[in-house]
Amino acid sequence: MRYWLRLLSPGRRLVAARRAAGAAFVVLAAMIASPAAAVDGAALAAKRPPKLLSQTGLFADPAAQKPAAGVVPFAITTPLFSDHAQKSRFVYIPEGKAARYDDDEAFDFPVGSVLVKTFAFPADMRRPDEAVRLVETRLLIRQDEGWHAWAYLWNDEQTDAALNIAGAKVEIALAGIGETPEEPLRFTYSVPNKNQCKACHGLGGEITPLGPKARNLNGVFTYQDGPENQLVYWSKKGILAGAPAPSVAPAVPDWRDKNAPLDARARAWLDVNCAHCHRREGPASNSGLFLTYGETDAVALGIGKRPVAAGRGSGGREFDISPGDPDGSILIYRAESTEPGIMMPELGRSRHDQAAVELLRDWIANLR
Repeated sequence: MRYWLRLLSPGRRLVAARRAAGAAFVVLAAMIASPAAAVDGAALAAKRPPKLLSQTGLFADPAAQKPAAGVVPFAITTPLFSDHAQKSRFVYIPEGKAARYDDDEAFDFPVGSVLVKTFAFPADMRRPDEAVRLVETRLLIRQDEGWHAWAYLWNDEQTDAALNIAGAKVEIALAGIGETPEEPLRFTYSVPNKNQCKACHGLGGEITPLGPKARNLNGVFTYQDGPENQLVYWSKKGILAGAPAPSVAPAVPDWRDKNAPLDARARAWLDVNCAHCHRREGPASNSGLFLTYGETDAVALGIGKRPVAAGRGSGGREFDISPGDPDGSILIYRAESTEPGIMMPELGRSRHDQAAVELLRDWIANLR
C-alpha cells in the first residue's frame, strides 16, 4: 500500500490514506461485532438453537470445518461405523469451566458445553481429501436440564447447514470401494430425526454423550501446534479436570491396527458400535448380551450364550457367539445384514462394514 501511495500527489495521497484507514476500521469493527467471531453461548443455550450452523459461532469457517477460538478438535481411537462416512469432531467448553474425568463413562461436561460431529463423504475413497461433500453436522448441547441433540443438513452449495428436525435421506455415490472400485457404490444415507438420537444416546432415560471417554481419547491427535496425547492436551487447555497420566488411564486400540491384539481390536469395535445399547444400563439390557470393553463375564459377552428371544434375527443359529464357528454365530449374521429388523446396529448404517466383519470372524474363529 505504501508503494502506490507514493505514486499519488500529496493531496490525493492524504485522501487515499484516510479511505484506506477507514476501510480497515470498518473491517476490524465487523470482525469484533460479528457473531461468527466467537461461540454464541446464548444462542446455544436457547430452547432451539440457531437455524444455521454458521450462526452458532462454533466455526470460524464452517465450510472448511475450521473451528472458532475455544473449539477443540478431537478424534476417537476406534470410531463408530456410519456407512463409510468421514467424521470431524470438536468440543466446546465455556471459558473457565472443565469436564470432569471418569475412568469408564463419558466425561461429565459442564452446562454450556457442545460436542460437534460432522459427517462427510469424498467422491472417491482412494482420495479421501479430495472432493469431500459435507452431509450433516450434529450438535450435542449441554443445558441446565440435560443434553439436547440437533442435526444440521448441509446445502448443495456447501456453504452452510440448516437445522433439520425431521431427518433426511441423502443419496451418496462412493467410488473406490466395493468389488468394482471404478463403479461408485450408491446408497441412501439417513440423517436422523430428533427422536432417533435417543435410540443410541439414551441412557437411564436421558441423552448422554458416547464417544468422549478416557479409553477412546487416550491417544495422540495432531493439533495445529503438533501431535499430543488428547488427555494431556485437554488437561493443559483447562477443559478437563482430574485426568491421570495416560500410562495409567484406560485405552483401546484402533481396531484397524493389526499390530494390536486381536481380542482387544474386536472388543474395541464392539464397544463403540454396539455397547451403547448392549450394556446393563442400556436399551438392550433385556437381551443379556453386554458388549462393553470391560465386560469380564464370557457368557454376558455372548460366548456360548443362547439368545433370549429366537426368531429371524437369529438366522437359525443357536448362539450369540459360537467359539471357533463364525458362521454359527448370531453376532456375525446380524453384523453382515443390511435388512431392517435383523441388522445390528439397527440405526446409523445402511451398509455393512466388511473389514470389521472380517475382524470379528477372525476373533470368533480363534475363541476356544
